[in-house]
Amino acid sequence: MAGIRLENVQKRFGSVTVIGGMDLSIHDGEFFTFVGPSGCGKSTILNMLAGLESVSGGAIYFDDVAVTDLSPRERDVAMVFQSYALYPHMTVYDNMAFPLRMRKNERSRIESEVTRAASMLGLAELLERKPRELSGGQRQRVALGRALVRSPKVFLMDEPLSNLDARLRLETRGELKRLHKQLGTTTVYVTHDQAEALSLSDRIAVLDRGDIRQVGTPREVYSDPANTFVAGFMGSPSMNFVPAVVKRKEPLTVECNGLVLSPAVKRVPEEDGVLVGVRPEDISVSKRVNDEGITVSVLLVEPAGPFHWVDVAWGPAVLRGMAEAQEDLAPGDRARMAFRSDQTLLFEAASGLRV
Repeated sequence: MAGIRLENVQKRFGSVTVIGGMDLSIHDGEFFTFVGPSGCGKSTILNMLAGLESVSGGAIYFDDVAVTDLSPRERDVAMVFQSYALYPHMTVYDNMAFPLRMRKNERSRIESEVTRAASMLGLAELLERKPRELSGGQRQRVALGRALVRSPKVFLMDEPLSNLDARLRLETRGELKRLHKQLGTTTVYVTHDQAEALSLSDRIAVLDRGDIRQVGTPREVYSDPANTFVAGFMGSPSMNFVPAVVKRKEPLTVECNGLVLSPAVKRVPEEDGVLVGVRPEDISVSKRVNDEGITVSVLLVEPAGPFHWVDVAWGPAVLRGMAEAQEDLAPGDRARMAFRSDQTLLFEAASGLRV
């Protein structure tokens, strides 16, 4: 296992800067995830950690040993890709044994390590099958097994679940979490799926155009976002943002579509123009009369099993909230919306920074 440190790491492709001066520490034994939209530099970071891409500036350390100029083999990392990258003519056993054979390991060790990994991943009964005889989830487990047998210092995983259907993704996510808890190997994971990042990670780095917008535990980046980018990206559906104006600074009160709110803040905003953020799951929408509710117009109803997602018009703003499944709501209906002031977050409109 190894701790990882990036010091002012940069990556340029010609005149295009993809990563611009990244400083980051990943703890020994940690499950660390880079999450962000497509094109933000996630896979480029992973490739630089693996040694598949050279850095344009800065340095990478594993346990305080500089690996910036070392080959992938010398770094002792194992990588699991989005594509399974299995050899179609080889059995499951031979696919998993391949990296050990390339390292000239003894037959007894190869057999021992493959058997151990196959047992952990539920592949013991499939060792004689070829990849074409396996489901997508089984193929991905073989790819994981091929990485496991090497007992590397670091696991690097580039969106390994994105090719699986929803049910298999959930099942394999659980397998990954169980394996990490069992092995304790430092794991760096890349995904654009916020739910995946939140469920798997010890810590998360939220990326935007090659820059880290926030690093923290899943709870921190979800409940205590540093800016509107993190607040809007983490969570599905996305956080609602409504323009508001600061009316008083001591104690802080803001006016939002005629409603006066007193959100909890860490500091006084430097500008009068602010954004009120509230999660969809914190907004209740109902046809039932509620004197404390806000009158809104229903725009869209999306059944989601035990509840409905509901888009409503509140003056010029459109918000998404939740309604109970038994609510008989339809577009065009008048309804009541409610949320608590202490469930709102405040951001500066110009900078996007959390207040």
